[in-house]
Amino acid sequence: MPRQLTPRGLGRETLRERLSRSGASGVRPRLRSTAAMCTTMSALAATSMVNVPSVAEPFSVAPCVLARTAAHHSEGLDTWNAAYPRPTRNLDAVMVFLSFPDSHPLTTPAELSADHFPATSRYFEQASYGRFTLRPHALRQWLRMPRPSTAYAIRRDWTVTHRAAYLRDAFSVANRHVDFSRYDIVYFVADPDAPGVDSDATKVVNLDRPLRVDGADIRRIVTVFENHPPDRLVLAHETGHVFDLPDLYHRPVDGKGDWDTHVGDWDLMGSQFALAPDLFGWHKWKLGWLESRQVRCVQDAGPVRLTLEPLGAGPGTPVTGAAGAPSFGLGRGTKLAVVRTGPDSVLAFEARGPAGNDHAVCRQGVLVYRVSSGTRSGRGPIEVVDAHPHTEACREDSVYPPLADAPVALGESFTVPGESVRVAVEGRTASGAWTVRISAG
Repeated sequence: MPRQLTPRGLGRETLRERLSRSGASGVRPRLRSTAAMCTTMSALAATSMVNVPSVAEPFSVAPCVLARTAAHHSEGLDTWNAAYPRPTRNLDAVMVFLSFPDSHPLTTPAELSADHFPATSRYFEQASYGRFTLRPHALRQWLRMPRPSTAYAIRRDWTVTHRAAYLRDAFSVANRHVDFSRYDIVYFVADPDAPGVDSDATKVVNLDRPLRVDGADIRRIVTVFENHPPDRLVLAHETGHVFDLPDLYHRPVDGKGDWDTHVGDWDLMGSQFALAPDLFGWHKWKLGWLESRQVRCVQDAGPVRLTLEPLGAGPGTPVTGAAGAPSFGLGRGTKLAVVRTGPDSVLAFEARGPAGNDHAVCRQGVLVYRVSSGTRSGRGPIEVVDAHPHTEACREDSVYPPLADAPVALGESFTVPGESVRVAVEGRTASGAWTVRISAG
């Protein structure tokens, strides 16, 4: 079994959205005063889970759209929270590499940058069907922190005091080399071989009061403490939080047991080790990568027949067609079907198969999952419905084998437990799409 996901990114995330500046360079030779910045760092002691004010930006008026609630990283998508950068344009990220007096780095910044890029950018390009590009700007040198790595007591459940000290020192040394106003995302990457660095501590640190640096407000920083080589897709997972996506794993109270019982292999925000780590269609809709015309709201009580394209297939993406041969041309049709089940809940249906980020999927078919806009990050805002509750699959590779065979397969029908909703997968088209019948009453 692969190592299970170590949960990341706890805390509230609100970031001032700024227009990226093309051609920006992360390095500048002149030395500037950091007195005002260091004073502002005192705000770090006041991290909070308080929700930011909502900024109403109409997203859709479809009957199946859930309203965004006060829940942390709410799955509601009737409006976009403007405190987060929406990944529908190019975004620039700076990678700053931090060393310590008690350790000499055994790796180079170039090697650590290559651990994460271009893999992270490639993931988002595939997930967004080419609508979003994450552009990394990595410094070429180590920047020396003023204190030993052990002085910061780095660990998963970091104290506010130690975390504030780390970020205060990091910004102090980096501000001499980086113009932070040029970037939408900040990655602080620590020397993985320093004795005080804990690889379990990688997460997004969030501030309830913005840090003012270079005339820009910074509300979140991705602190990277990964080994070399790192966990697969770890930076993509953390960056997902920067885009207001929640953690979908289940964290046991005692830290023991299965972490992946909510969604298994079926979304990056559940597990970065997943066999099918593409983002759910609901998340793609939320992020602006699916248009309303690619979502079908099923309201009729009688059977509704529709054709679902594989979620991972974009224009020109090869998928396995009905005859077993690769087919092309998918990417602009219906990707997601939704049935409203309550004031803040829906059932979602999407076709998952070996395409795009899902190329290593264990079982293909129509995946069913519940979405709750009132459930906060880490508490199960999305739960996959298992169409085969008495079996499992891909035990050697899946992060949670009981859900690896969750999709409704070709020729099968399935009634969602607790709901008067039934789905039948009737066939495949020559292009590789799935023909589905959904009865919602």
